[in-house]
Amino acid sequence: MTAPDTDRPIPEHEYDGIQEYDNPMPRWWLALFVATILFVPIYYLAPGDIGDGAKKAAMYEKEMAAFRAAHPEFGRATVTAEQLAAIVGDARVIAKGKPIFAASCAPCHRPDGGGLIGPNLADEYWLHGGTPLEVHTTIEQGVLAKGMPAWGKVLPPDQVNALTAFVKSLHGTNPPNPKPPEGSPEPGARSPEGARGVSGLRAPGSGLP
Repeated sequence: MTAPDTDRPIPEHEYDGIQEYDNPMPRWWLALFVATILFVPIYYLAPGDIGDGAKKAAMYEKEMAAFRAAHPEFGRATVTAEQLAAIVGDARVIAKGKPIFAASCAPCHRPDGGGLIGPNLADEYWLHGGTPLEVHTTIEQGVLAKGMPAWGKVLPPDQVNALTAFVKSLHGTNPPNPKPPEGSPEPGARSPEGARGVSGLRAPGSGLP
């Protein structure tokens, strides 16, 4: 079927008395459509690095090698127990950790460490160990089962160290209305009634352990 006084075809169907011309797609659109189809296997075989012809696994290894070269300390032990013993007693490091704690941990542990969603960090009790190295490990690796992220993947090593020092400094600070003790007491710690506080890093929420 064609329109009167023209050779332009009209489809047989109509809607509410309205008919339409059977216009072909513009040639430039068809050419672009074909080009995208032809491009798919090229992109699939070499995403992001077409000139090298690299496969996905090779691209991944290439990027990881570049990352490791730029961040040689990533994935390695960042600090020893002996180093942490000195770090947690350094007032400058503790002061550096305070704003990091406020930004990353206070929403779950309160700014004073008394515990909210996360546990009390100011009593004698810990869920994952209360030595400086254990606290550092909990901060660095997180407790994903309880919602605490692995801060070692977000913060550089010096900030994780500073955060560890600040958390240890909260011990015995007696914040008002603290969360009840959780976990196990430190060796030699007093009972909950006499404890002054350091609830180990054991975070049900984000922030610290």
